[in-house]
Amino acid sequence: MLFSMPRPVVGLPRRRFLYLAAVSPLAGAAGRRPNLVVLVTDDQRWDTLGCMGNRIIRTPNIDQMAAGGVVFTNHFVTTSICMSSRASLFTGLYLRSHKINDFETDFSEAQYRRIYPEILRRAGYRTGFIGKWGVGNRMPADRFDYFRGFPGQGHYFPKRPDESVHLTELMGDQAVEFLRGSTPTQPFCLSVSFKAPHVQDEDPRQFLHSRATAHLYRGVEIPVPKTAEVRYIEILPLEVQRSEARRRWAVRFSTPPLYQESVKAYYRLITEVDTVVGRIREQLEKMGAADSTVILFTSDNGFYLGEHGLAGKWFMHEESIRVPLVVYDPRLERSRRGTRRSEMTLNIDLAPTILSLAGAAAPPMQGRDLTPLIGGRSVKWRTEWFYEHLFAHAWIPRTEGVRTTEWKYTRYLDTQPLFEELYELRNDPLEERNLAREGGRPDQLAYFRERWKLWREALEAWPGDRPWNDPV
Repeated sequence: MLFSMPRPVVGLPRRRFLYLAAVSPLAGAAGRRPNLVVLVTDDQRWDTLGCMGNRIIRTPNIDQMAAGGVVFTNHFVTTSICMSSRASLFTGLYLRSHKINDFETDFSEAQYRRIYPEILRRAGYRTGFIGKWGVGNRMPADRFDYFRGFPGQGHYFPKRPDESVHLTELMGDQAVEFLRGSTPTQPFCLSVSFKAPHVQDEDPRQFLHSRATAHLYRGVEIPVPKTAEVRYIEILPLEVQRSEARRRWAVRFSTPPLYQESVKAYYRLITEVDTVVGRIREQLEKMGAADSTVILFTSDNGFYLGEHGLAGKWFMHEESIRVPLVVYDPRLERSRRGTRRSEMTLNIDLAPTILSLAGAAAPPMQGRDLTPLIGGRSVKWRTEWFYEHLFAHAWIPRTEGVRTTEWKYTRYLDTQPLFEELYELRNDPLEERNLAREGGRPDQLAYFRERWKLWREALEAWPGDRPWNDPV
């Protein structure tokens, strides 16, 4: 079956369940534990959804979830690279704690026992995983009731060279198959880990969308970001100017026609994911499970679309670290639907939130349970967090830093001499003025150097078996 033009799921019955997560995570019809669907895209930045203000991209099904759920407008990853970020999604831990920092390292047996799917399975959930596993090369099929995962990046056209079946469509088929195999008496947790909209590495076409969406976005001019001008790459360290991110920029965005072609293809891949979201919701309706299923939609990291003269991710600019998060809970009281939360939330918050929704006990985690925010409560929340990208690569400088609600401090670990960035985000949201280089606000620069040191020391000292507190 080829992709059709995406249509929003219509005719959903009105939800009249009171959201009680702040009182009991077992809220819902007759106190039944909710089903959970966790949708994770690959390389999708925060502003590539209609509900996030993008007026060009077509994502009607996700937008409809946002209209009936909660949108987190300041959601970030603590490490912008797939394997480390996915390990954080599974465990609720920073990189320095889970230590998954390359493409070969698998979870240990002890780590497997603390990832959210395994905890839920022990708690009685039927669990399924589809798509890019992302952590090591050993596929844990025996740890799930339904497993259709694959190692590495996978291929958009699995039946090569036949391009009639696209991977995103196939994953939609598998999601429906899992849902059809579920029963009303056992709650389920389905995790779908899309390859889209990640490029097909080493393929000259890069963004390999389905034939059925090739007509989308024709006749549309994608605005080129201001910071794509050459002067913005020139103010970054030489190690970044010569990095893998700059090499990939040349392949994807270096000319106006190439920029338009690449971004439109990137958008098409996201629209194809949106179609699968619609299929999942339709199947939940057919099963009578829509009223008891919470859906979470996010991404493993962001993506440069030419900003700062870069492609890919890895570094600490907003385009690389900021991702979408939409939580649709049908039990929300009507006044809470379609709300937005501006608190800074992180990929490490997903695991404790999922376990809280299921009423399952969580081991010590560094992320925070989002259910109070979903339920509309005013709670004391984080005001800063730590970023770390430590993957060893000859052409990707390692970075660390501290992000607050108003400031961002970045420290490039492999530059000679040391290169730092300091941005006052309230007055400089595009990160154009590096105050660390201009000599502005030396007091703030000294402060964030100390905060960076304190965070790193706290993470390295955490034993893992005790409650975590941010070093504030």
